[in-house]
Amino acid sequence: MDLISESKLSEMTPIEKVRFIIDEVKKGKILVLEKGLSPAEEATLIEMTMTLIQPDDFSGIEMESYPAENNSSFLGKLFKKKHVRTRMTVIGPANQLKTLKKDRNMISALVSSKNQ
Repeated sequence: MDLISESKLSEMTPIEKVRFIIDEVKKGKILVLEKGLSPAEEATLIEMTMTLIQPDDFSGIEMESYPAENNSSFLGKLFKKKHVRTRMTVIGPANQLKTLKKDRNMISALVSSKNQ
């Protein structure tokens, strides 16, 4: 399992982030991203993953994120600007990571070995 800091991801372009995640998950790693992906990055990740799925080689990804939080400052509310803060995301191979339960503040997942 690798814990990926917000600063590491902020140095990458959206495509570099997606490629990094796919490459690591294909190696069998489970990633915990300190800062989640944007909706556009998540969509790109899912799209690229779907083109790579091969039953004997790569089964795809499992991804869970905490729901985003809207943090609006007083001035933001005044000018109707919302700042959506992305939250931690867990990503891993679909055949190894299964989400059991998810709520606003907790994600419970089962991690199994590659050989099971």
